[in-house]
Amino acid sequence: MSKSQNDNIRVVVCGDEGVGKSSLITSLVKDTFVPNIQSVLPPVTIPRQFSSLADTPGQTIVVDTSPLLQDRPQLTKEIRRANVIWLVYSDHYTCERISLFWMPFFRSLGVNLPVVLTANKCDLSPRDEASRAISEEMIPILKEFKEVESCIRCSASLHFNVNQAFYLCQRAVTHPLAPLFDSKEGKLKPAAVAALERVFFLADSDQDGCLNDTELKDLQAHCFQNKSLEEVDILQLKNILSELSAEAHVTANTGDSESNGLSIVPAVIPGKGITCEGFILLNKIFAEKGRHETTWGILRRFHYTDSLSLEDKFLYPKLDVPPNASVELSPDGYRFLVDMFLLFDKDNDGGLNQLELNALFKPTPGIPKLWKDTNFPQSTVRNEAGNVTLQGWLAQWSMTTYLDYRSTMAYLAQLGFDGKQGTQKITDGVKITKPRKKRNPASKAYRSTAITDRNVFNCFVLGSSGSGKTTLLKAFLNRPFSEVYTPTIQPISVVNSVEMPGGKQCYLILEELGELEPAVLENSSRLDECDVICFTYDSSDPDSFAYLVNLHNTYPQLNMLPAVYVALKADLDRQQQRCEQQPDVYTRNLSMAAPLHVSAQWTSSLNELFVQLAEAAEYPGSATPRDGPEEHDTSMLPTAATVGSALGVLAISLWLWRSQQR
Repeated sequence: MSKSQNDNIRVVVCGDEGVGKSSLITSLVKDTFVPNIQSVLPPVTIPRQFSSLADTPGQTIVVDTSPLLQDRPQLTKEIRRANVIWLVYSDHYTCERISLFWMPFFRSLGVNLPVVLTANKCDLSPRDEASRAISEEMIPILKEFKEVESCIRCSASLHFNVNQAFYLCQRAVTHPLAPLFDSKEGKLKPAAVAALERVFFLADSDQDGCLNDTELKDLQAHCFQNKSLEEVDILQLKNILSELSAEAHVTANTGDSESNGLSIVPAVIPGKGITCEGFILLNKIFAEKGRHETTWGILRRFHYTDSLSLEDKFLYPKLDVPPNASVELSPDGYRFLVDMFLLFDKDNDGGLNQLELNALFKPTPGIPKLWKDTNFPQSTVRNEAGNVTLQGWLAQWSMTTYLDYRSTMAYLAQLGFDGKQGTQKITDGVKITKPRKKRNPASKAYRSTAITDRNVFNCFVLGSSGSGKTTLLKAFLNRPFSEVYTPTIQPISVVNSVEMPGGKQCYLILEELGELEPAVLENSSRLDECDVICFTYDSSDPDSFAYLVNLHNTYPQLNMLPAVYVALKADLDRQQQRCEQQPDVYTRNLSMAAPLHVSAQWTSSLNELFVQLAEAAEYPGSATPRDGPEEHDTSMLPTAATVGSALGVLAISLWLWRSQQR
């Protein structure tokens, strides 16, 4: 349970009659022992400023209870409302009752609460009995019941360890041990290890697999701003880890390493720093020594909840996107992704191979789902070795942001976009474009308006089967031409950058819809995602263009979108189309440009097509079908008429005034 700043901590004190529950509460509040108090105290509220723990989220309410049978309903009610149970015993009999009654009773209620076990009245036992009580009474209970988070011996009459016991109760809520450490196995839990590995990844700025002194100091400053890490502290830390690592190697040689839970990988590499295994081992020591609040201090600074998942508000910060607007990467977002690419291109070959991609995505769930759906890395630009280039890397993220910006923000968060100091917001990695306005395609204003604030455009590639759509998509990614024909069943999406006249660069997403084409064209929301349509036909097939004419008749809504007509396979013999109108006449009647003749074998024609598609998306009015003549903007005519009338009235008034003066 992750507690917000307004939450209170509710501590319910349980135990047999006469163990000193009320005396412990009174000693806590009064800082001294008070004799002759009532058997059950009313709830006591301790303000946050008087709390034993500096980062307690709110007030702490301590609730006294009665173990009597007639008070059992009230006891049950309080336990169900509790955040932590302060369980008290005072002698051998009441200690036996912990295992025989109290712990089974808590479990029977179905509550999963941390328990702080306290042996009260330790002043009545000889001093030499302390170690025996711990080893024979507390440790067996601690091992048997995972709910028992810590144990402590107290004395209400001497005010001994009372504040410390209360601190343990608060810490059990604010910094729970259970999610981090498996007491029975004696090692950190897998979720805790995974979270700490991500922290190590983000702290390892140079990605050399070790935290050097500078990186350790940066991590300390990031997590604990008021506590600096000195050189002597770092040296002492390395010495401790080196000794434990050496012990682990010795234990491994005896075949008993698993039982001790110690790492056999070097914890410290001389001259480089602390390894990831050493960092995990360090936090294991914190858990074993009862200093797991240090581990929580690190994890909370990196936005982890008590369940060791990243906070939703960190992964998915609120972003108000107006209707018909799109989301793109901001300059800061592009810069961060460029830095990530350069950092993980270890062999400096200008591409990310599978091993480098695996290393880059290590602190995440893996490559985004959208990438899997688009068959990455086939969806973007790769070099001759098949590795994703920087151009392809940025193009893929541009497509991801355009189609699913929440996924991009989640990955920016997981990869550390917020920076070492956590000062940068995740939303700084993206930007919102202006909403697209639906206007009359026949109006002069619409046909002359450019979309200047967008750099990513989505294009549907439509055409008859065998017209060359898939080959066009492959050519867009500079893939070699293949004579083998394979019909497209599932949708295909590819993305690449296009350099516009004047040097401006934009990203173009080409989507071939496959068998989902009818469903997509009937879906208005999917059509809203389309910025331009590429209508393709096979210029060597006389029946190919008729498919596009039929498509327009079936889906008249396509006439509201900008489009470019393309005659593919232009290197083959051109055929007369079996259609009422030939392609040139058909497009001229729509006031559109004639089909562009393109071949996968002609690089210059391909480049011209992709630029034309990008320009059609940027200037949608000029590429949108128009049946009638262009409408002129007459918005000024009423104003001109009004001004003319006013001037006429003024002239007549002046003439009358002058006549009266004469």
